[in-house]
Amino acid sequence: MTCAELELQLCDYIDGALAAETRAAAERHLSGCSSCAELARDAQAVVGFLARVAEPEPPRSLVTQILQQIPVREEVSVKAKKAAAGLLGRWFRPVLQPRVVMGMAMTVLSFAMLGRFAGIEARQLRPGDLNPVKVWEATEDKLHQSWVRAVKYYESLRFVYEIQSRLRELTESDEEQAVEDEVESSSRQSDSGKRTRPAQ
Repeated sequence: MTCAELELQLCDYIDGALAAETRAAAERHLSGCSSCAELARDAQAVVGFLARVAEPEPPRSLVTQILQQIPVREEVSVKAKKAAAGLLGRWFRPVLQPRVVMGMAMTVLSFAMLGRFAGIEARQLRPGDLNPVKVWEATEDKLHQSWVRAVKYYESLRFVYEIQSRLRELTESDEEQAVEDEVESSSRQSDSGKRTRPAQ
């Protein structure tokens, strides 16, 4: 046994609470180490002195002074509590009316029924559900999913817009081509009509 181990076991050694093997090891160390033996003797002397000394009795005036000071502190705290209760009572008095409480209860009941009809499964909250890390992860996951959906929606809109603009360009070019073809055919007909008339 080392000196540090003996210091840790010294109280149990003096009280006689050590196991036989540990006590034998402590006595072997004490027989070989003079500083630890002196420490053990001093500790035993202190324990013996405390056993011989009579239990101190507090003076009667001390108890009286303590008893006189307790009600003063209680009165201050009671006054502060009454003031806080009065202030909170004034603020919450309208909310604590029976009709407001009944309305809130009916609102909660209505939401519960709507959730049940909508297929939302309600369950009791567990302590693990209120873990800040899990709440943050769930919130972050929802935000990420919403961001991904928004990006996909934007890309889909952009794709649809590009297709519509291409179709619009194609239809406009087809209409322009049809107008040009019509103009050409009408000009050809008028040219051919002009050429044939003088010959008649």
